[in-house]
Amino acid sequence: MLDEPLKKLLGGTTAKVMAEHLDLHTAGDLLHHYPRRYAERGELTRLADLPLDEHVTVVAQVAKAAMKTFNHGRGMRLEVVVTDGSGSLTLVFFGRGAYAREKELVPGRRGMFAGKVSVFNRARQLLHPDYELLDHDSGAGAAEEFAGRLLPLYPACKQVQSWKVAKAVDVLLAHFEADGWQGLVDPLPPALREGRGLAELPDALRKVHRPRAKADVQTARDRLKWDEAFVLQVALARRRHADAQLPAVARKPVEGGLLDAFDARLPFTLTDGQRAVSAEIFDDLATEHPMHRLLQGEVGSGKTLVALRAMLGVVDAGGQAAMLAPTEVLAQQHHRSITEMMGDLAEGGMLGGAERGTKVVLLTGSMGAAARRRALLDLVTGEAGIVVGTHALIEDKVQFHDLGLVVVDEQHRFGVEQRDALRSKGKQPPHLLVMTATPIPRTVAMTVFGDLETSVLDQLPAGRSPIATHVVPAKDKPHFLTRAWERVREEVEGGHQAYVVCPRIGDEDENGKSPAGADEEKRPPLAVLDIAGQLAKGSLAGLRVEVLHGRMQPEAKDDVMRRFAAGEVDVLVATTVIEVGVNVPNSTVMVIMDADRFGVSQLHQLRGRVGRGSAPGLCLLVTEAGEASPARARLGAVAATLDGFELSRIDLEQRREGDVLGQAQSGARSSLRMLAVIDDEEVIAAAREEATAVVTADPGLERLPELRTALDALLDAEREEFLEKG
Repeated sequence: MLDEPLKKLLGGTTAKVMAEHLDLHTAGDLLHHYPRRYAERGELTRLADLPLDEHVTVVAQVAKAAMKTFNHGRGMRLEVVVTDGSGSLTLVFFGRGAYAREKELVPGRRGMFAGKVSVFNRARQLLHPDYELLDHDSGAGAAEEFAGRLLPLYPACKQVQSWKVAKAVDVLLAHFEADGWQGLVDPLPPALREGRGLAELPDALRKVHRPRAKADVQTARDRLKWDEAFVLQVALARRRHADAQLPAVARKPVEGGLLDAFDARLPFTLTDGQRAVSAEIFDDLATEHPMHRLLQGEVGSGKTLVALRAMLGVVDAGGQAAMLAPTEVLAQQHHRSITEMMGDLAEGGMLGGAERGTKVVLLTGSMGAAARRRALLDLVTGEAGIVVGTHALIEDKVQFHDLGLVVVDEQHRFGVEQRDALRSKGKQPPHLLVMTATPIPRTVAMTVFGDLETSVLDQLPAGRSPIATHVVPAKDKPHFLTRAWERVREEVEGGHQAYVVCPRIGDEDENGKSPAGADEEKRPPLAVLDIAGQLAKGSLAGLRVEVLHGRMQPEAKDDVMRRFAAGEVDVLVATTVIEVGVNVPNSTVMVIMDADRFGVSQLHQLRGRVGRGSAPGLCLLVTEAGEASPARARLGAVAATLDGFELSRIDLEQRREGDVLGQAQSGARSSLRMLAVIDDEEVIAAAREEATAVVTADPGLERLPELRTALDALLDAEREEFLEKG
């Protein structure tokens, strides 16, 4: 029923436009294209809040209309002012059509108007908008039908206006009503639906599209949110259940082994949080099915140390451990910090030998042939217990002696196929530990990583200093920016170092084109190469200024980072290649240029590079965004708190949750149409409990064929593969 093509139900022309511009192809697609909001007859949309350069639909009333001449009387235009009580908007029509519209758009008439908001003579306007009048002279019956009804406003575009979507939905609803909703599959088990007091599915679909009162909308939303949450949680529960059946080698640390030797050399005491999380990980590693654990925590909370202890425990148990990093800079940084923490323990001989040590190798795509051959030999023979690398670890040539643990750093930067290829290199499925330095709210983790057990490090190690963050409004108060560079110089003169971060490298991009937005109104983002040159000659003249960015040769990048870590560079001007993992405790100040061009979580990551030693950290967010802009509000939120979990909620509310099943992990493409993972925490938690109970009792869903059908519809081939691989 829901897979019927729109072409069959609506006709070829309408179906083609909806497919091309709204990605709606079937009856199910259109029925699940829910209204984004509702207008009431008499309710006035706030015109005062209209965004510029966006396509909008407004409900408003004509206040006045006038025909005007231009071009010395040779041209005519109709200007119609509509209002909603909060503000006004001018509709402009040129040419012959202006005369026809003059007869319709008279004061007092009310309608829906759609177009792109622009500004002319300081007044907002819609040029040649599409419109539909809501008070047609079509008799009392039509007026009565519209009176008191909520008016659905759909996600729309220039080619398909909201009211055209509404008319198409009307056709579908009439078709299914006449057919008695035959063939509609209800994914919720009857006992669950009745126990939770949820509406039947046909009733929910009717009420979400054609509500007679606000209570109808709430009834429909309550039911449709449960559909999304429950089917998703069933998919994840089945994945967890299947993983629990897989065999794996139990990896139990041995007394007096490498881990004990490492712990004995630590110059500090583990935090309570690190001890607790380590205990959870070692318990998982000791079982005979694969660990699937997400380790998340604040910037600088010691995730790498916890992961290293897990790797050492696996080496003690006769296995090997691989750490997968998203960039060469980060892989090199991890390799350097691991070997430094281990000291001569990283220079051991054979696995399981009497020596308390193992070999730690680095494997990246840019390594020379001889070094690469040596690293590959160390892995296949078992000489190396730990390997740190980039996607180069995944290549067919890379073979392990006995891969026991895979640690993935920053999972969101890897494709499913890449993670799966590395996990397949074990004799049996290896244990998996996923690390992320971007804290995720509990329900997001439950939804996006529902197949993983979650460990959280929310305690900073002793000795870490607080970071003060301030917004620097460069356009409004240029003297603030001058003071920012003075602070950098003061920190350097005090024996410390600084980062300056820019959103772009400089020159042209890799396609040889100027960056997007490089027009008269929107200047291109500030660039590393430009800013570094200006600072070296101007505000920071006399200091040792160097650059670091992704287009540099790997050897050059490694050399700059090594010299910066050694204190031979005062100021490092870089792109976001320093975002995670870079650890230089002597760095105390960071200036982020065009900070409004970065996301909330990214800014939190970046500032985590300072304040890593005993001296307090300072992060300065430089922006030209106006005081009342959403960008300034976002920066203000970052400056107001160091709580990464709180910031991640703000970030998610702005970016949407993304496609939680497919590979797109944020942005417009989402398999969640009604459910919002931040707002609907209780629904998600309850759905997880119900789903776990259902799958435990009936893993194959043999007694719930409707749920199996709904699951098949949700999990197309790509998403099924995503869940299988994880």
